[in-house]
Amino acid sequence: MSNEKQTQADEHATEVESRHPIESRAIKVSMVLPPDTNHHGTMFGGRLMAYIDDVATISAARHARRAVVTASTDSVDFIRPVRLGNTVCLESFVTFAGRTSMEVFVKVTTEELLTGKREVTTTAFLTFVALDEQNRPTAVPRIVPQSSMEKQLYESAATRMAHRQQRRTEQIHIIGSLGTGFPWE
Repeated sequence: MSNEKQTQADEHATEVESRHPIESRAIKVSMVLPPDTNHHGTMFGGRLMAYIDDVATISAARHARRAVVTASTDSVDFIRPVRLGNTVCLESFVTFAGRTSMEVFVKVTTEELLTGKREVTTTAFLTFVALDEQNRPTAVPRIVPQSSMEKQLYESAATRMAHRQQRRTEQIHIIGSLGTGFPWE
């Protein structure tokens, strides 16, 4: 990147040097319908993962005020099934920001509309990278947590980041040993 382009990216980041997680909050609510479910009457994990990526992308873009790309889905924990006829409410926000990357937390809550019973069914952490006009990584504002939950997630982000880096190193090693030929060759 030229010095001029880097200066522009850094100026963008310093326009707003920090943001609170609440500023990146995004919410998506959807009814779980028959096409969303498997033969057990529960929501397809892949469908829910698409919703998770969608709402997390919105949070990352709100924080960076830039185009963003998903760098990794660090974890998706399906704690309880999501049943046909329930609603799913996905809530996401940026928990930590590095120089160009952001960690986004997503919580999925279901609601039985006829009884009002609600429960957390899924949690996820994803990492996004902000891009400049040339689709190169660019600086993002830092995070200043406010609530106790935001502070807890912010403080534990370093541990998750170390795990991501270790997993990435292992994946690069594995990828290096894979061939690109067809499996029958």
